[in-house]
Amino acid sequence: MATLFTKIINGEIPSYKVAETEEFFAFLDINPNSKGHTLCIPKVEVDKLFDLDEETYTKLMQFSRRVALAIEKTVPCLRIGMTVIGLEVPHVHVHLIPLHTMENARFTSKVKLNPDEFSSLAEAIASNFE
Repeated sequence: MATLFTKIINGEIPSYKVAETEEFFAFLDINPNSKGHTLCIPKVEVDKLFDLDEETYTKLMQFSRRVALAIEKTVPCLRIGMTVIGLEVPHVHVHLIPLHTMENARFTSKVKLNPDEFSSLAEAIASNFE
């Protein structure tokens, strides 16, 4: 059965897409730690980060870096934090989180955005993706 993220990639579940290449997809987290919290995923369904083949792993990190730079150009923050936990969905995903304080990295408090805020934020980040 396809994971939630594969369904997002396939357009079966809507998302706020930030970037896409032939191999990877990035979209805003709908339950963000801070404004601009983005998930980067490979299009291939693999459960654990270190089960990716080395080439895909490296390319995912390169893609995530490009997305992080786009977020940083769009969302004022001290830096972009990165974490890979992967317990929520059995599909590799890199969290890119604009950090203002360490609380943003702890997954304990969330920010609320309405659909229009999500859409305009995704478009703004996408416009800075190179």
